[in-house]
Amino acid sequence: MGGGPGVDQRLRRGVAYVPAFAPFALQIVVWPTSLGTVLSGLILGVLGALLAAGMSLVWRSNQIVTFAQSDLGALPTTAALLTMSKWGWPIWLAGPVGLIVALAIGGSVQALVIRRFDRAPRLIATVATIGIGQLAAFGALMLPKWWGDIATIRTFDPPFELRVSIGQVIFDANDLLGVVAALAALAGLGMWLRMSDVGVAIRAAATNPDRASMLGIPVRTLHAQVWAVAAGLSFVGVFFTSGVSALAPGPAFSFGLLVRALAAMVIGRFTNLGRVVVASVALGALDAAISRSSSGPAAVAPVMLAVIVVALLVQRAQRGRVGGHTAGEWRLDAEVAPIPRVLAVLPEVRAARAALSVLAIGIAVVVPHVVGTAGAIKAGVIVIFAIIGLSTVVLTGWSGQVSLGQMAFVGAGGAFAAWAIVRHGVDPLVAYVGAGAVGALVAVVVGLPALRLRGLSLAVVTLSLGLAASTAVFSNSSLRFIPRETFRRPPLLGRIDIDSPVRLYYVALAALALTILAVTGARRSRFGRALVAQRDNERAAQAYGVNLTRARLAGFALSGWIAASAGSLLVVQTAAFRGDTYSVGAGVDVFVATVIGGVGAPPGAVLGGLYLKGAALLLPGVWQALASGAGVLLVLMTTPNGLLGALVAARDAGLRSVARRRGIEALSVHRSGDATDPDEAAA
Repeated sequence: MGGGPGVDQRLRRGVAYVPAFAPFALQIVVWPTSLGTVLSGLILGVLGALLAAGMSLVWRSNQIVTFAQSDLGALPTTAALLTMSKWGWPIWLAGPVGLIVALAIGGSVQALVIRRFDRAPRLIATVATIGIGQLAAFGALMLPKWWGDIATIRTFDPPFELRVSIGQVIFDANDLLGVVAALAALAGLGMWLRMSDVGVAIRAAATNPDRASMLGIPVRTLHAQVWAVAAGLSFVGVFFTSGVSALAPGPAFSFGLLVRALAAMVIGRFTNLGRVVVASVALGALDAAISRSSSGPAAVAPVMLAVIVVALLVQRAQRGRVGGHTAGEWRLDAEVAPIPRVLAVLPEVRAARAALSVLAIGIAVVVPHVVGTAGAIKAGVIVIFAIIGLSTVVLTGWSGQVSLGQMAFVGAGGAFAAWAIVRHGVDPLVAYVGAGAVGALVAVVVGLPALRLRGLSLAVVTLSLGLAASTAVFSNSSLRFIPRETFRRPPLLGRIDIDSPVRLYYVALAALALTILAVTGARRSRFGRALVAQRDNERAAQAYGVNLTRARLAGFALSGWIAASAGSLLVVQTAAFRGDTYSVGAGVDVFVATVIGGVGAPPGAVLGGLYLKGAALLLPGVWQALASGAGVLLVLMTTPNGLLGALVAARDAGLRSVARRRGIEALSVHRSGDATDPDEAAA
């Protein structure tokens, strides 16, 4: 009788692991394969578990998901592989040295960057990890060039002779070393958490860091240790993965591995390391089985997306919102307040506003005539990406929905436009409108699960969506319904020739102006007020009659319409549908650029487009990652409201000066969220 409770507890723990084993069942039933393929997947799965475990550890410590996890391991891995290929270091030396470097990088990142965002909204801290990942990826890409190494695929030879054939799969010493290293690292992590007070301290520091500090817990030191260990786990996983399947530099490696780790984290409810590890191993087997089936590697990302969505929805239905964060923790600062009326009517203020408007319009009009043909093409792309940024302003800035997959909507619009123009000879203007409608429809479909997902959960889903759309649709040449050949641009409205860079620029500029007018009008309407009200306080918004479902779906629809219409412009601009344009990396770049510009208002999207694609005018491809990563960290550390926030601060300083000269007292010139009042939303 006395053993009953213990048996029940073990039974409940066993049942809790059922979702983690579910990918095994899915693989066996839907994608049955050979034993050798399953074993190879299990090896990659246990190595990938190190990434997921590190991310889970950071979540338990800081309550943020680090999107830099795989890149933090890729940088020291690249260095270690270079010491082996260029200096002849054995694995027994390169591996430990690389691990030490990874530990140092992780601790330094926390101390120098993450620590500055301890009290910031979770969105800001999460975006900061994206910037860190971009800097680490830049280092991993540039390090071989600085070292004088021209190889693109990096791996290392097995340190000793071992070859075992199971089915048609051959395993060597690197496979054995990878399994042993991964299991040893996981065992060490478990001992570190169980046999010391670290585990309890981590949970205490994450729940209430101030109280933890008062109890004598060295919170800052603890957080630095956690980040160091997470980077070390990432290094072990990436380093031995390079020995098993080779390391291909670039975002495809990082995002593919990252999404699988995120899927494991979601199944393990972010904090349960045991379930996270088991789920990662199971997903590794599923990944290998799908990749070697008739479906091919392109089907992996959609399956991972489905796994993530189902797991999140099940957990949300069982226990409420996963992660426990409110919408307010996943928003940036309030919108830009208008100039007070008492100042707006002053002659000097009106003259300054008119002069700035004329200057901005004048620059926009003359740009293509100053920069030449090549510059006009690039300027047109900048304008189009500013429109894409506007879709992020609507969805993230106003609706509070964190989307890292906007390029999926852009690609949907581009695919429709290419199909309509090439296959059916549709006018570009009709294709533009039709693409917007398609994007709105796709966004609503995506938004349906978002009704139950917010913040972190939605960020994970949209990132997975972007990867799935990119690999399975946009870059999948086997899909014949998307015409990929170059075409001749038809005249606009059957009369206006747009087959020149200058005219294409003006078409894009007109679309940008109309989109800004449309979203500005939408923001001032009851719809816009309701959208912002539900972002700030769901319960208050409901109490004042705001229909949350309608507001969120409408926000998705408007965002999808804007993004997809921009996609049609991209197709017309390039006279072809180019799948690599709509990659998941491009989607993340758009999000980061909009945050840099200022995600709270339309001018921020324009500034973000200038920053993102303007860097392409001055920097070669690899160096753009440096500009993006360094830029987002610099902006978030100095002015969380983005470049627009800095401009508004300068504007307000000038207005205060005018107010003092005029003797206007009690003037409040600052950023405010006055338009987010639920009373307004319900008006």
